[in-house]
Amino acid sequence: MPESQGGLDRLRRFIATATRMATPSGLAQTPELQAAFADLVRHDDWLPEACTAPHPQYYQQYLLHCDPLERFSLVSFVWGPGQFTPVHDHEVWGYVGMLRGAEVNQRYARGQDGSIAPAGAATTLQPGDVERLSPAEGDIHRVSNAHADRVSISVHLYGGNIGAVSRHVYDPATGQAKPFVSGYSSASLPNLWDRSEAVRAAIAGGAR
Repeated sequence: MPESQGGLDRLRRFIATATRMATPSGLAQTPELQAAFADLVRHDDWLPEACTAPHPQYYQQYLLHCDPLERFSLVSFVWGPGQFTPVHDHEVWGYVGMLRGAEVNQRYARGQDGSIAPAGAATTLQPGDVERLSPAEGDIHRVSNAHADRVSISVHLYGGNIGAVSRHVYDPATGQAKPFVSGYSSASLPNLWDRSEAVRAAIAGGAR
């Protein structure tokens, strides 16, 4: 659904909240930050339409906001029917919030011999669910659209500029790691800062 002016206000408020929580050295995972993020993904009235477009072959990673000091980034992941990631890690912490549809998360663990194997059963995120990722706790996983016939969308908050982080994809058979940098699927960003319509309405209201 298209974003409303109220929805953009919601996104703007979350970004302001995360920015206030950040210190010069970075933004930390805290219960307060997770609660603010969970509140964002509980509402589906704010994601710009341009950041919901699927690709027929590849999942899309749209940058919604990157902190000017690269302390955090907010991204929408758009999964076409049946699409999935390779097995990968992050090198920074993250929160994954489900906005539309559903996605399946299978975590992996590395054995002493260097191999990787599924760690426990896969979990499925439904709209409003939030999952926490931390390299310190093991963050190797594979993510897939739970639906073979429709698009799913999740929103990810990371403790860095995830599109510029050097991380790894893994060969599930051998455990061999290969460096990669994901980049982003769009060169444009949502315009969060054009509040002219609201300001004009306030001026008109004050002139009455």
